Amino acid sequence: MGIKFRLTVLSFFQFFVWGAWLITIGTYCLNAKGWSFPQFGAIFSTMAISSLFMPAIAGIIADKWINAERLYGVLQILYGLILLYVPRVNDPDTLFYVILAAMICYMPTISLSNAIAYTILKRNGYDVVKAFPPIRVWGTIGFIVAMWTTNLSGSKANADQFIIGAVAALLLGVFAFTLPKCPPAKSISKDAGIIEQLGLNAFKLFGNYKMALFFLFSMLLGAALQLTNMYGDSFLSGFGSNPAYQDSFVVKYSTIILSISQMSETLFILTIPFFLKKFGIKQVMLMSMFAWVFRFGLFAFGDPSFAGTVMIIVSCIVYGMAFDFFNISGSLFVETTTDSSIRSSAQGVFMMMTNGVGAYLGSVVSGYVIGKFFINTDGSSNWHGIWLTFALYALIVGILFSILFKHKHVPGQEIVINH
Repeated sequence: MGIKFRLTVLSFFQFFVWGAWLITIGTYCLNAKGWSFPQFGAIFSTMAISSLFMPAIAGIIADKWINAERLYGVLQILYGLILLYVPRVNDPDTLFYVILAAMICYMPTISLSNAIAYTILKRNGYDVVKAFPPIRVWGTIGFIVAMWTTNLSGSKANADQFIIGAVAALLLGVFAFTLPKCPPAKSISKDAGIIEQLGLNAFKLFGNYKMALFFLFSMLLGAALQLTNMYGDSFLSGFGSNPAYQDSFVVKYSTIILSISQMSETLFILTIPFFLKKFGIKQVMLMSMFAWVFRFGLFAFGDPSFAGTVMIIVSCIVYGMAFDFFNISGSLFVETTTDSSIRSSAQGVFMMMTNGVGAYLGSVVSGYVIGKFFINTDGSSNWHGIWLTFALYALIVGILFSILFKHKHVPGQEIVINH
């Protein structure tokens, strides 16, 4: 089994084990269990809470003490075992802690899987900027396959979705132990200071203006990354309250329509090497930010009519650029700007700022803003105003990034670093 194929398998199941329930947990909690939106919001926020600290901690451990592939395997197995317990949970408060425990194990594996792939590819003489995106695209395919598996197996509104993810995670954890060894980059010197001994060197990156600015905007954009995952299905399903739309394709197959977003990811991931070489890291990130403007803006004017459905589908296609061009190129930016001795922990910091601090603020602030300003007198949600507000936020972030983030691009080079 070739090394690129083995990394492809790793990438596929990395996101399969998450996609089995991420998009449909709302249906499970709100429709099947009948829990409230605030209760569901708390459960969904566990992903952001765990990302505040676990990716960075796991990266430090992999950089200093334990082989990355072994740590990855242990975390996936623990994640799978916790998911197996979910069907036994019958109240939202308990599920909050169970999903939090699962996310503490799962979230760091995203950045660890990147670090493992980069290490193995570079050791085997591959250019990671060219070789990694075609491997990573299979992660998105895995997410799509998981979504369809959950829907077609009739598991969308029951706990079987968690069983699907659990079984795959257990198998993935075992598979990880068969990967080539990815030992810590270097041993800890006896004369090392407390910062190095604790593996906190990656946080020194905040002392570099460009890296600090990069992490700041990672946080600001991270606030937008999960908004459509949180509210997208509720938005589309909500049209069912309108008699003219209750039997429409959009309402009946809202999850399948949303999966177009992940399909789009598979295409845009493959274009990243071209765009990085042609335009440079700053322009690629700007494309992502302005793509979020269109993602939210098209949702604002979308509905189950023919024209409105086209807008929703186009929004899902745009999502591929919006999500990938920052997440993947941002990960590559960290990979090419940091020393090998702190690479795993630097990826963890990037993950912490996007899926941790950013996503948590996005969940909390968006919930507050919607509740304060966008609930109609009849109790319904003003989705038009909600999506336009999100679009305006992304536009402001993009404009500020274009002004403040200084980075020179030399045509023909993937990423040019100015320290």
